[in-house]
Amino acid sequence: MRRIALISLIPLALAACSNQGLRDLQPTSDGPDEFLIQPVKPLERPDDLNTLPTPAPGQANLTDRSAVAEGVAAFGGRLDTSAGIPAGDAALVQHASRMGVQPGIRASLAEADAKFRKRKGRFTQFRIVPVDRYGQAYKNQILDPHNEAERWRRAGGRTPSYPPQDTRFR
Repeated sequence: MRRIALISLIPLALAACSNQGLRDLQPTSDGPDEFLIQPVKPLERPDDLNTLPTPAPGQANLTDRSAVAEGVAAFGGRLDTSAGIPAGDAALVQHASRMGVQPGIRASLAEADAKFRKRKGRFTQFRIVPVDRYGQAYKNQILDPHNEAERWRRAGGRTPSYPPQDTRFR
């Protein structure tokens, strides 16, 4: 009986030794990554071969599809490729930057988040069963949308309607 218990505990002990970070999204095989394969438009022969653009390194092919452009078009929008802030968003950007803009905010936030994850993941590499440690590390920063909507409603704020709270997924 002791041998059976010992044999069943060995895989659990070995599984506890693996440290995969908060979320390990690395490919697990040496095969191709199916998410990097992008379908292309059908090949077409142009009427005049002299009108084709000169090939350049890094330039997109005429048969390449743009997932972003197709997604925007599917929702009835237009992809804005102009530089600068669109006129419709100028008031939003002005209001958001009314207290000033910190240069390099993304780099400083990424650095602070890396320190936070390192501090939270210090002693969490020893697990018997796989656990989503990302949710554990950020559990104090998660905003519950239903509680927040109720808080705004009690305060008299206008809130859009939303589906009822489903407790099956909590």
